[in-house]
Amino acid sequence: MVKDFNKATLAGVIVALGIIYGDIGTSPLYVFKAIVGKNEISDLLVIGGISCIIWTLTLQTTIKYVVLTLKADNKGEGGIFSLYALVRRHGKWTVIFGMIGGAALLADGIITPPITVTSAIEGLRTLPVFRDLATLTIVKIVLAIICGMFFMQQFGTRSIGRLFGPIMIIWFTMLAVLGISHIADDLSVLKAFNPYYGIQLLVLYPHGFLILGAVFLCTTGAEALYSDLGHCGRGNIRVSWIFVKSALILNYLGQGAWLLTHRGSKLTGENPFFSIMPEGFVIFGVVIATIASIIASQALISGSFTLISEAMRLNLWPKLKINYPTEMRGQLYIPGINLMLFVGCAAIVLIFQESGAMEAAYGLSITICMLMTSCLFAFYLYTRRVKPVWVGLYLVVYLTIEFSFLFANLTKFTHGGYVTVIVAGALFLVMYVWFRSRKIKNRYVEFVRLETYLPILQELSNDSTIPKYATHLVYMTSADNPKEIEHKIIYSILNKKPKRADIYWFVHVDVVDEPYLSEYTVQTIIPNEVIRVEFRLGFRVEQRINLMFRMVVEDMVRNKEVNITSRYESLSKNNVVGDFQFIVMEKFLSHDNDLPLHERIVMRLYFILKKIGLSEERGFGLDSSYVTIEKFPLVVAPVTNLTLKRVMERGRFED
Repeated sequence: MVKDFNKATLAGVIVALGIIYGDIGTSPLYVFKAIVGKNEISDLLVIGGISCIIWTLTLQTTIKYVVLTLKADNKGEGGIFSLYALVRRHGKWTVIFGMIGGAALLADGIITPPITVTSAIEGLRTLPVFRDLATLTIVKIVLAIICGMFFMQQFGTRSIGRLFGPIMIIWFTMLAVLGISHIADDLSVLKAFNPYYGIQLLVLYPHGFLILGAVFLCTTGAEALYSDLGHCGRGNIRVSWIFVKSALILNYLGQGAWLLTHRGSKLTGENPFFSIMPEGFVIFGVVIATIASIIASQALISGSFTLISEAMRLNLWPKLKINYPTEMRGQLYIPGINLMLFVGCAAIVLIFQESGAMEAAYGLSITICMLMTSCLFAFYLYTRRVKPVWVGLYLVVYLTIEFSFLFANLTKFTHGGYVTVIVAGALFLVMYVWFRSRKIKNRYVEFVRLETYLPILQELSNDSTIPKYATHLVYMTSADNPKEIEHKIIYSILNKKPKRADIYWFVHVDVVDEPYLSEYTVQTIIPNEVIRVEFRLGFRVEQRINLMFRMVVEDMVRNKEVNITSRYESLSKNNVVGDFQFIVMEKFLSHDNDLPLHERIVMRLYFILKKIGLSEERGFGLDSSYVTIEKFPLVVAPVTNLTLKRVMERGRFED
């Protein structure tokens, strides 16, 4: 966590500029182009459009995220899953909001890189020499950049990450300077600060309400402000946003003033962003815009990795392999998600080819994410005993704003919006199946009192007629209550080829709502015979149980709480440490189930996903050379309507 979480420092502000403003900071590349579209340039369209942008950035980004939502930090961490972790114990139903929001945010990560990079490269057409640059050529350049970007993920961004802040300072300074240099073209553009003109656009302009779909593009990166709270700190985000918002508004005003000098005409493939650049500067502008778009994409890709890792810890996503390319805290790389994002981004580029077409698909999914954040934050306020009138006011204001954006964006559905909705729907289905299947499985888990079986465990441990299975036998248990144990573990020890050991260890992992908590407790049930270890790990902590368990054992040996020396006479006198063997119980769906149709579908999908994800032992970070896998049938709904009648066979035993 940032040391001075609520304070701003120069270094912290520079880091914040490089990490969190890529998406929202590159929006001037395409927002005004999307607002004007094929419409005739007019005062109402331009001034009303800028007015909507200014007040969207004020109400949606500044007040909702920078002022209010940043207060909902989970031990310094932000993001929709951190917010869900804060409120889930107050309402189990909040998981639906978390899953929908997470899926929508992830889907947004698939379209942001293509639209920002394509918009930047298309700026080359502003130069006379590249005016006839073929769309296919632009597609090839964009694909090459995206390929390079995703290939570099495996190496981490520590070395180039230091450059992100200074480059984004150059980018925002360029935005401000370009805007200021054109505001004087038509000073009437300053009327846009009056919300009256924005309301007029929505009410009087033909299909004006639908323009909100294009206006919304100016705030699509607002969710990143909250997601990267832990990386940058609240103070740095709030101070840097003043600079960013000023630069963005100045640039939009400059683009608007330039457009007003072309009243009555239409944009013929021109992008106002590049049109306000001096001709000799365009090539430099394109280069800087391309680098800024890559930084924006990088931030979103890294955010997707963090999002999925959180979902895994919260049991909302199948466990996947996670690599840590650098020592930097929070930096991780998930090969499976990297491949998924790359395929998605490449497909978006090939399907839509032009940024204008991508704009039609952009914004719909992130609107849904913002709605979910609003609902979760309102519930967070309620749990903090904020007066209901303020919670109600917050909901009325932001649900009105965001549903307006959603309805305006729904017109994009048939023009490409269906792509992100399908992607978000598929991602939500994965989360739902993984979460729901766990609930179904928990109905099957049978817990028994551990104390009932302690005498027989002692007898088994001392029964020399049974071959010793291991010196130390370690079971992963899901029992929250330390006095209980799963019946299947007792069955494994006693019935399924009795497993004699000197010490039985039961290890439990409790994933807690505090992001980076890493602690453990030890309960010695029978000294040197039965021991329970409970790890309490935050939802952002990697579960490296093999290493953690070894540290626990070493600590216990130092404190003389346990003797891990082998009990074999020849090894004991030479102080040889006994062997450790982990038993992992792997489930398979038994045929002896009578589930309702929807639960049957959920469980079948669960086992398909399980094949894609990591095995149980790799998910816990165990060394496979010390692990034995035991398969057992998952009977969640035993068949009860089976009838079988015995009949006597006559004559067989008669003389």
